[in-house]
Amino acid sequence: MSRIGSRDTKPELVVRSALHRMGYRFRLHRKDLPGTPDIVLPRHATVILVHGCFWHRHKGCSACYTPKTRTEFWKKKFGDNVRRDKRNTGLLRQQGWKVLVVWECETGSESKLQKLLARQMNS
Repeated sequence: MSRIGSRDTKPELVVRSALHRMGYRFRLHRKDLPGTPDIVLPRHATVILVHGCFWHRHKGCSACYTPKTRTEFWKKKFGDNVRRDKRNTGLLRQQGWKVLVVWECETGSESKLQKLLARQMNS
């Protein structure tokens, strides 16, 4: 688990590629914003958070399970992640950013992902 990186993950690369094909230009991992969002589209005042279903607890997703060993440790870890996500999302919205969340399980089909991104960007 310690080898899992927080940047340039496969789902993040898929989302970046889809955005680029759609004509959007963006910045990555702006440290001056709460939570260092994965993708920042300054022209659209939008940030995109690419969440792994396991780590960020995507409700109803089959990848969102709790390991059978060290259960209490994992529950605390996941709870901390979800609380941090909510806090950072709130801070970003207070600063005037539109916050979009793309879940790892939504990155399987590029055509569906592009439709999802287009719908979210235009809403």
